[in-house]
Order: sequence, then structure tokens, then C-alpha cells
Amino acid sequence: MPAFFNSRDLQYRAPFGAVAENTVVTLRVCMPRDWGCHGVALFVVRDGQLAQEYSCRWDGMNGDSHEWWRVEFTPSEAGIYWYAFHLEVALGSGWLVRQADGTAAYSPNVDGPRWQLTCYEAGFTTPDWLAGGILYQIFPDRFAFSGEPKEGVPSDRVMHTEWAEQPEWRPDQNGRVWNNDFFGGDLKGIEQKLDYLQSLGVTCIYLNPIFESHSNHRYDTADYSRIDPLLGDESDFASLAAAAKERGIRVMLDGVFSHTGADSVYFNRERRYAGAGAHNSLVSPYSDWYHFRRWPNEYDSWWGFDTLPEVDELSPAFMQYINGEGGIVSRWLGAGASGWRLDVADELPDGFLDALRRRVKATDPDALVLGEVWEDASTKESYGHRRRYLLGRQLDSVMNYPFRDAILCFLLGGSGDGFIRDVWTVVENYPPQTLRLLMNHIGTHDTERALTLLGGEPSCGRGRAWQAQQRLGDEDRALALRRLRLATLLQFALPGVPCIYYGDEVGMEGYRDPFNRGTYPWGGEDTDLLAWYRRLGACRREAPALAEGAFCPVPTTGSVACFVRRRGEDALLCAVNRGSAESRVDLPFDFVGARICVGDGRVEGHTLVLPPLSGVWMRL
Repeated sequence: MPAFFNSRDLQYRAPFGAVAENTVVTLRVCMPRDWGCHGVALFVVRDGQLAQEYSCRWDGMNGDSHEWWRVEFTPSEAGIYWYAFHLEVALGSGWLVRQADGTAAYSPNVDGPRWQLTCYEAGFTTPDWLAGGILYQIFPDRFAFSGEPKEGVPSDRVMHTEWAEQPEWRPDQNGRVWNNDFFGGDLKGIEQKLDYLQSLGVTCIYLNPIFESHSNHRYDTADYSRIDPLLGDESDFASLAAAAKERGIRVMLDGVFSHTGADSVYFNRERRYAGAGAHNSLVSPYSDWYHFRRWPNEYDSWWGFDTLPEVDELSPAFMQYINGEGGIVSRWLGAGASGWRLDVADELPDGFLDALRRRVKATDPDALVLGEVWEDASTKESYGHRRRYLLGRQLDSVMNYPFRDAILCFLLGGSGDGFIRDVWTVVENYPPQTLRLLMNHIGTHDTERALTLLGGEPSCGRGRAWQAQQRLGDEDRALALRRLRLATLLQFALPGVPCIYYGDEVGMEGYRDPFNRGTYPWGGEDTDLLAWYRRLGACRREAPALAEGAFCPVPTTGSVACFVRRRGEDALLCAVNRGSAESRVDLPFDFVGARICVGDGRVEGHTLVLPPLSGVWMRL
């Protein structure tokens, strides 16, 4: 029986997904003939505006028992549009409202969910160089130490004597954790490991903050204009960027612009610096950057941490310093960076993001602007209104937490249908030029290690003392490793760009900060897992469909998720069975006889047979 409507089926809505301004969108509703339908209207609401009504016209029969009603809608301005259908039938009037899978349900009122239509600005483009690539995230203090001496390192930093030691987690006698223990990882160390990164297929390194700061995470910036001396200097960064580029690898920097450190050139609460910071003088050149409720000790700070005074990003002085000609954004692009990842992008006001994008693209039209957004970035609300990150004037793309959540939820007991539904939502709502560059991670410096989540006991709010003692037992680790392989099969095949969090590829474990930020275990790697990642990277390079091919789900049930990526004549099928029993998948017609290029499974005629906890990639 035909559906009333399905926003993911071109019979009902064309074109699919987000569209540019002034694109004609054709919508068709299929009604049972015996309902006596004598009127269908499309109701569309743009955020903050009144609903608009568009009458549908009869559009012929669909078989003997159903009929089509059709309307064209042309969004003229970038924004988010919400729509539903009003019906006049023999028994009265009602509505078609959205179900989770994009199909329609009949409702006597319009209180149900509506469909979303994302409209982006005409001419919105994103950089081509990242599409089809692989990102690699590095926490600089913990990846690799070159052994070279450093100059100008502050004396109050606590240096570990052994690379393999656990990061310090114990609070002092006042209950404070200082985050001032360092292992000495540096930019030269990263440069020395470029051949290793190239062997993984990495095309872009994402560096957590590298500017001078006095904590090991460096999200409390002390000086945006200076590389932290423990990491090296500007010439070391330029050398890394140039050497990486020779291998086809770009470097993306972390921009922390919603706050600075209290111990910084700009605030100078600890009086470490010679000049007058905002905490030292009301006539400091940085006074307008901050909001003091009562100067100097009562001020707005990030999430209440007094070590992280909040910045007024729209302050003319701060705006000029960061986004002005010759400012921080353009300076480091000129030094060799190929883009910026923006920390807590949802806490940066629109005016600041608009200015940052203009400066980035004026400096290097090919540079990337990627934001940290944990939710669906197309509908995110903050500052009391809908954000417009993906409509053409702000971000190229975002960190993709929704895909991470979908992968982990599925592997830990969710359904294949649920996984596909969650992925479809993002695919439908995001502009295609954004979708192809999504940072698809399964773990970062802000989350538990993927291996720990996939095999360990949930922390359930337990403190650091408990987390510090946890290691996966042999049986749990074996299960976690099998699940991690399945997670990466999905991660590397979904729309967007997979991002490897340093050390995940060799089996690092750990709950949240600081246990997810241990040192890379050079010489102690899980070589079988590393070989798996290298195999995925090699296969990804050979599959053009994974760069920006269409996402096409394959019907399955229960514990199996399956989809195809298609681009022209190239196609790749990804199928994963997370369950404890063998599963069978009916192959799409053109994949009968296709070869399995990665994973465990077998083909029997028109059927793909997947053993328990297994998955495959197949290519035509």
C-alpha cells in the first residue's frame, strides 16, 4: 500500500534534502481514492514568520485505488522551513504529519511533527580537499615527543619523567585539579610521525590547541600569537605544515575564542606578564574584552570556571584582534594552517562567526571552517534563537556527534532501523556540501575512549578514583575490539569524513578527562587493530562513492544495519551484524556477485550471510 507521503522518496519530494535558495521543490501526496479527498493544501512556516498556504492540484491516479496531489514550493530565502499537509476528505478535515522515518501519518489536528526543509544561500561552497579524506585528532602534549630541548618553558609546569605514566588526576588539599602536568609532546614529534599518519591514509591533522597556555589541554589561551614553548615555536609549526603538505596532509587548528585564560597576556590575573591585563587596569587595551560585574574579581566566566574569563566576542577590539586584517585567524592561515575548528561554536554569536568566515575566506578561499556542535546543527538553538551555522555565511561543516551517538547506540543494543533513521535525519537536513565534510568521530578528548565505551562498565557518574583503576579484562577487551571494528566499518563508510582520535587505532582505553588523554603507546600498539585501520584507509581511498556518494539504506531487521553509497558507476555496500546470531541480508540486485573487500561474511546467491558480531564492505 503506498505511503501518504515520504520526504525521502523522490516520487513524493524532489529534489531530496536541503536545497539552495529559489530551488523549485515538488511535493506530492498519495491519497486513497475511497477517502473522497477533494482538497489538499501545503502549509509552510519559516522560523519566526506566519504560515503560508499553497493549494495542491490533482495529479492523476496511482494505480486503481490511489491518487496523487501535487504542489510546487520555492523557498526564496535561506532558512529552516517546516511543512505539513491539510486534507479535506469525505469525513471532514485533517492533517498529514511527519513520522520518524520521513513518512506521513494522518492526524485530526496539526499538533504532530512537521517535515523540515533546509534552504541554504545560493553560491554556498565548501573546500573540496577534505572530501573523501581521513581526519586524525591529536592532543599535542600526549602524541609524540621529539626529544629536542625547549626554551622559555615556565618553571611552574610539572613534567612527567616517564612517557607511559598515567596523567595526574588527584586534586590537591583544596580539592583543585590544576591540569599542569605535562609529558612533553611537541610539534617536532608530530612531524617525525608523518609517515605513520600517511600509512593510515590521513589527509588532515586536527590539533587540539597549540597556543601558549598554562594547562595541558591549552583551552585557557594565554597568548594567541605565540606557540606554546613546550610545543616549539612558529618555525616548528611552519615546518610541520610544510612537511605534512608534501605528503598530501593538511593541518587544522583549534580556535578557542569564547574565553581566554585568567593567566594570560589579556587578563593577567596571576601577573605573570609584564603588561597590564584587564584584571590589572581599567585602562588596559583588553578591558573591553571582558564583562566585570565588580572589577577586578567578579567577572563572567565560562561555565563558572574563574580560570576561564568569558570574552565579549563582539567587542570591536576583540573582533579586530581575531578577525581583522592581519589578525589571529589570518596570521596562522598564513603560517601554514588550512583551517580552523571552532571550540564551542554554539557559544559564539552570529556576528562573530560571520566575520570569522569572511576573514578566513578572504585569506584563503580553500580554508576550512568547522564548528563544535553536539546536536543537529541545522536546528540548533542558542542565544535565544535558531542558529544559521549551515546556511552559507558561517560554518563549512561541524563535528558530527549525532552519527557517533547512532553508531554507539546501535552497537550496544539498538536496532538497525533506529541507526538508519538517525543517519537519515542528518542526511536529509544538512546541505550536501556540509554533509560531505562532516567530522565523523567515535571519540574525542571530551568523551570516553570508544574501546572503553564498547566493552567497559558504564561509569554512571563514578569519580576519578574509580575511573583511574579501570582496565578492560581479556574477555571484555576482546568483545570491545570486535565492536570497534564494526564501529569503524560504519564510521568510514557514512557520509562525511572519518576522524581517528589518536591512539584509538592501536587500542587505547580510558574514561573521560584525563584518562582519555593518555600518551600514545609507541612500541606497545595493538598491531592487528592498526592493520585493520590501515586496510580501511586504503579501501576508502579506492572508493570514489565514499567521497560524496548518495546514502541509500538497504532494508534489514533487528541487529543488522546496511546501506549503500553510490556515485556514478561506483558503489560500496556496508553491512554490520551486531548480534550474537548469524544474520542474512537480501542483496540489492547489482551487488549479487560483488566482492567482499573488507570484513567477514559470505555470499550465497542473492544473500549476504553475516556471522555474529561481523560486518563487511562490498564493492561492485
